[in-house]
Amino acid sequence: MNANWRKNGLVYLLIVIAVAVLFYSASQSAERPSEKGLTDVAALIQQGKVARVVVSGDQLTVQMADKQMFTSHKEDGVNLTASLAKLGVTPEQLEAVEFKVAPPNDMSGWLTILGTLLPLLLIGGLFIMILRQAQGSNNQAISFGKSRARVFTGDKPTVTFADVAGADESKQELQEVVEFLKEPQKFASLGARIPKGVLLVGPPGTGKTLMAKAISGEAGVPFFSVSGSEFVEMFVGVGASRVRDLFEQAKRNSPCIIFIDEIDAVGRQRGAGLGGSHDEREQTLNQILVEMDGFDTDTNIILVAATNRPDILDPALLRPGRFDRQVVMDRPDMKGREAILKVHVRGKPLESNVNLETIARGTPGFVGADLENLVNEAAILAARRNKRSIGMAELQDAVEKVIAGPERRSRLISEHEKHIVAYHEAGHALVMQMLPHSDPVHKISIVSRGMALGYTMPLPEEDHLLYGRNKFRDELAGLLGGRVAEEEVFGDITTGASNDLERVTALARRMVTQYGMSENLGPQTYGEKEDQVFLGREIGEQRNYSEEVAEAIDAEVRAMIHDAHERARGIIRQYRDKLDEIARRLIDHETVDAAEFQAIFAA
Repeated sequence: MNANWRKNGLVYLLIVIAVAVLFYSASQSAERPSEKGLTDVAALIQQGKVARVVVSGDQLTVQMADKQMFTSHKEDGVNLTASLAKLGVTPEQLEAVEFKVAPPNDMSGWLTILGTLLPLLLIGGLFIMILRQAQGSNNQAISFGKSRARVFTGDKPTVTFADVAGADESKQELQEVVEFLKEPQKFASLGARIPKGVLLVGPPGTGKTLMAKAISGEAGVPFFSVSGSEFVEMFVGVGASRVRDLFEQAKRNSPCIIFIDEIDAVGRQRGAGLGGSHDEREQTLNQILVEMDGFDTDTNIILVAATNRPDILDPALLRPGRFDRQVVMDRPDMKGREAILKVHVRGKPLESNVNLETIARGTPGFVGADLENLVNEAAILAARRNKRSIGMAELQDAVEKVIAGPERRSRLISEHEKHIVAYHEAGHALVMQMLPHSDPVHKISIVSRGMALGYTMPLPEEDHLLYGRNKFRDELAGLLGGRVAEEEVFGDITTGASNDLERVTALARRMVTQYGMSENLGPQTYGEKEDQVFLGREIGEQRNYSEEVAEAIDAEVRAMIHDAHERARGIIRQYRDKLDEIARRLIDHETVDAAEFQAIFAA
């Protein structure tokens, strides 16, 4: 809106002036007195009806004795008194009239000039506006192939490596890139060639974009940021044109960094798809490959890209000379999560009881984006509770909200269903407590969250990179503890264990077909995953075994689940008093924390 006003401001101003002049002319016309000749003026003076005559140049304004007015004109350059004397007016008659000389009024002349020129000016202004609009359309058509990358200068870095936590190895890899941009001669003197491209690979939310910004902030160089999808348009050739323009801008601002987020949008393997190809995307990819080959050794441009699907990228992108390095941005471990939490709580008021290590232990699998969301949810909860600082209770509640969903205390359930949920969760907790390879129970609750009527939250003592068969067997038994508790206490089963059964079945099948943990089938994998690049993910398992083996797999899965079921049943029958105590406390208080839970077994 502001741009249009600035562009067409002259035309709008002319229109306003024209309207004002027209209104002024109309008002002047309405107020202008009638006009008579000089002979009529002389006759009225002789009759004694004229009281006053105002002379302005050659124009006369005559005011009658009865206050009426009219205008007249005298001969230019001729004395008014002499003219009236020729018409028979005596000096005595002139003495009865008041004569006054006023400066000439040129407004009418200006109004005449403006009234003549304004239409011409308006037509000229409209013509200029039409030309500008046509010129703007041409510029838009020309700029359609221009790069839409956002440029951040390195003068005031907003993000540095200090803002990226939980990725120490990745920062060490990228530190060399920063050193090259700062001191290229250090590497050139040894004949070293800096990588032209760095591919950041990792799950969503692990901080790939943040790491790219940190590289620019540390090096203090311009940073061109663009998404892979911004290259591709419905018009053929636009993507390649934008790539060329992007690299031309980068060369003019060298040394600099080009960051392409979600490069898999244009970097997918060529020749794949239902039709065999995608011309526009492949042209864009070809142009990127050509531009990366065209980097001179002294160009000092580094291309950084990010993706969470490196398996579908074209091999030409990943060869040496293009994306020389792949830096993995993996999910952080416990220490990494604690470091990330420290970054996100920076500047936020925390209570003295906050223990970030405990929060980090209770969030296995969380990435940086999850932890940022967790801290934000905790701050919102503290504000909702009218607190001036964030406490441990808010952080714990935020963890549960992120994992299981918000509390739904308004969901009303009958007393009978409340007892079923309490015994179900107590069954999970009891079996997990009695199995040596299960994670310690951190919290049990029968307060509904999300779609779950209750939950049992374990707290791993450390992150697991390798899982043993005994660990999986205990996990199967723990998952079945809720269903077994329902069977033993109520003599019936409900739909509350449906999700537990899904997880049990999937885990048992993976133990048999992927991990080789079956004693009867041996150390062998069964089934192959078929990837279709055009679909972007695996579409299913292709059977590479016979019907007899399939029956053996099903039998082994059933045997594992049956064994876990019987182990859970034995624990619940042996410690039925503990089960009843846990369920009773859940019914009374709805939530049992770790200290209260351990006190039940210490008694």
